[in-house]
Amino acid sequence: MQPDSCTPPAVLLFCEGGVCHDDAQDFAELLPTEMSVRIFGELDTASLCSASRTCRRWNHIIEGSEQLWRNQCLLVRALCQREVDGDRQEGLSWKVVLVRNYTRSRVKSAWLKGRFSCVRSADELLGCIMTPLDVESWGEILQAELDR
Repeated sequence: MQPDSCTPPAVLLFCEGGVCHDDAQDFAELLPTEMSVRIFGELDTASLCSASRTCRRWNHIIEGSEQLWRNQCLLVRALCQREVDGDRQEGLSWKVVLVRNYTRSRVKSAWLKGRFSCVRSADELLGCIMTPLDVESWGEILQAELDR
């Protein structure tokens, strides 16, 4: 049986030291930038940041796309609406807004889910990442604790 001539060859990609080496070409080289952005848009925030460190080509596409960072930032906005909206009104880029508010949203989410409901002393928080939260956020957290 002969291989189907319409079947594209497998692409093997090896990245080392920020430079991609491949037997063929990676998808970001083969596809229009808009399609690569759509593919990268399926990643979560941590994976997107990792992908941006894979090679220069991927970094250029990811770092240059406000759309990718906007989509990630809108997920964070669900928890930190005031902070995200305020940063955007100051004219900050979506990526800067995401970086500024990502940790805050993770900490606030953990508090709202009750992750720290039974903390008896500050020693139990050693090793946990914390960040300052505004008065309204603390009000939401306290209300969630009262509702538990």
